[in-house]
Amino acid sequence: MLRIENVDLFYGAAQALRSVSVAAQVGRVTCILGRNGVGKTSLLRAIAGQLPISSGQILWNGEDISKLSSHTRAQRGVGYVPQGREIFPLLTVRENLATGFAALERRERFVPKETLDLFPALASMMGRRGGDLSGGQQQQLAIARALVMRPKLLLLDEPTEGIQPSIIKDIGRAIAYLRSEGEMAIVLVEQYFDFARDLADDFAVMERGAIVLSGEGSTMVEKDVRGYMSV
Repeated sequence: MLRIENVDLFYGAAQALRSVSVAAQVGRVTCILGRNGVGKTSLLRAIAGQLPISSGQILWNGEDISKLSSHTRAQRGVGYVPQGREIFPLLTVRENLATGFAALERRERFVPKETLDLFPALASMMGRRGGDLSGGQQQQLAIARALVMRPKLLLLDEPTEGIQPSIIKDIGRAIAYLRSEGEMAIVLVEQYFDFARDLADDFAVMERGAIVLSGEGSTMVEKDVRGYMSV
């Protein structure tokens, strides 16, 4: 289980996160919602170890990982799919997937069949360069690269951004399948309300670096949430 407890984070003098507390359980999808610039990406980057927090705790399975490096957190089972995908455009699909091996023991350095089963289009593109894929295919590759690490906590930062509807559906089905396996906690940052509503077991809405609404997905009131997502 992931627990974020009273986390503050600063960029210089600017405070990006304000006493943020949220939890994510194995076998459930926790959606973080809110408009641009409210701290959603900062929260995921803090969990992944890419940004240092100023105070509070990040607990994973009871261990305080707040001061661990991003590489060590990956070894602990934290997988991160960043906003904008950040694949390597000059590397092939196969080579991009292999970058996920870094946190694994040598005997585990292979692409699980289940990962390619989730995104079968990638299996026929292993020799193509990442930069030659469509935006939707690149997003699938970014998620598959994280899954190669066998994460127990999967962080997804706006996986539907700029993606065609057919691939949004594929990504939604993949997330639902991963949840049904009951082996990982999933934290999904999203601005596409309908996508989040369909997947959220739990949700938290952010405004100005703080959590302003939270609860189980079944209690999400569309009007209230959309009020914090509109420009």
